[in-house]
Amino acid sequence: MAQPVVLLGAGRGEICGEFPLARVAAARPVLLVDPLPPARWARPYATAHVAADPADTERTAGALRRRSPGGVLAWSPEYLPAAARLAARLGLPGLPYETAVTCADPVALRALLDRHRVPTADPGDAEGEAVSAETVVLDDEVRIVALTRTTPGPPPARRPLRHGVHAHDGLLHNRFLRQCVQRAVCALRLTDTVAHITLRLTARGPRVLGVAPCPPGDLITLLVEQATGVDLAGAAATLATGGLPDVTPTRQRAAAVQFAYPAVTGRLTHLRLDPAAADEPSAERMVLTRGPGDPVTAAPHAGIGDRLAHWVATADTPAQCEHALHRMSHHLTATIHPATHVYAA
Repeated sequence: MAQPVVLLGAGRGEICGEFPLARVAAARPVLLVDPLPPARWARPYATAHVAADPADTERTAGALRRRSPGGVLAWSPEYLPAAARLAARLGLPGLPYETAVTCADPVALRALLDRHRVPTADPGDAEGEAVSAETVVLDDEVRIVALTRTTPGPPPARRPLRHGVHAHDGLLHNRFLRQCVQRAVCALRLTDTVAHITLRLTARGPRVLGVAPCPPGDLITLLVEQATGVDLAGAAATLATGGLPDVTPTRQRAAAVQFAYPAVTGRLTHLRLDPAAADEPSAERMVLTRGPGDPVTAAPHAGIGDRLAHWVATADTPAQCEHALHRMSHHLTATIHPATHVYAA
């Protein structure tokens, strides 16, 4: 039996994590480490739940040793330092601790990239388009397996409204973007990892906004697999346990996800998805993520937990995906009783 991978920060939170967790579980047995039990949707994918605080390296390492883990994987950037410490304590592959701390701290990351003369964004670049390079680092080889284009919501929160991936995105061949990604990977000494590298496209060229050496969230792993056939979450688990994943593209399509946010702040009284949504020819899934009675916050100030639903479309081109997402949106109805409190502008 393959050695299990330890996941820090997975198994709770929103249901968008189910797809990547399932892919990790298909690649390796999964040990979920968290003081609290995993959510109901996560339990089928876990070999075991280890009730421990990831920040308490000694106790967590002691609880894991008898289970003989093969690697440690952070599920989101805030768990990177704990994952690095735990991997080092157990003698397993992992990021250098300094690299993990830097990636988890936007200020420290910007300072390091600036020192290495990696192009980074500044306030004057704020209106450029945001894209993310879904990158697999195998030893010294840096492969951008897909690009995610993101449509942000209204300020100040600017939560993502939509992500899209196209196997034939022209930016995949942009040498300036590829150089930017390569230099960021080298500056951080990343190796044998999956990295979500966010950039802003500016008049001065691509500029790095963030580097997260962990699987991307927001169903981006699903979009990449639907569009290219590459399993990022499974690759991350394989690399974390010292293996070599196959990241050869097997598809040439487009995929996109749309998120629905509340129009007003208040209490959700009605949320319904018309069953006819399943008949849309390009629909991959459409999922409700809140329920009647839940308090919700309007899009300008919303958090990820305020999302009412999301839906995914797969087609031959981004335009076809966009049309499908628009059609699918008509199958969702919601009613919110407005709150008396109104946010200041």
